[in-house]
Amino acid sequence: MRHYEIVFLVHPDQSGQVPSMIQRYQGIIKNGSGKVHRLEDWGRRALAYPIDKVHKAHYVLMNIECTDAVLKEIETAFRFNDMVIRNVILRRDSAITGQSPIAKKAANEQSGRPSKGRSYEHHDRHDRDDETGDRA
Repeated sequence: MRHYEIVFLVHPDQSGQVPSMIQRYQGIIKNGSGKVHRLEDWGRRALAYPIDKVHKAHYVLMNIECTDAVLKEIETAFRFNDMVIRNVILRRDSAITGQSPIAKKAANEQSGRPSKGRSYEHHDRHDRDDETGDRA
């Protein structure tokens, strides 16, 4: 069996159906003797670009271990489900079980701790030579 990372986007009007969709996909995986190593419901988020005039979608991440037959069944389920507006399936070398960066950030924001993201300092250009623009 191989390891895969799946992200699928659900139409925002159908966000209430996401838990039942997750159960359905987990059932497909488990019935095919596969495993779900990680499942994260990222909720409704803005899209990078509109898809069919939709600007937001409900994101779900799954890391699974399954056979090729089960993967094809999941792909077919995505293709024939009108609520799934996009999906991506990536093959992974090993199971990924830790929290994703998005889930970590959401957990930090809920607990009130500041994010450990990069902070950029403002640098003045006083260290340049005014006439030539070269560094002093």
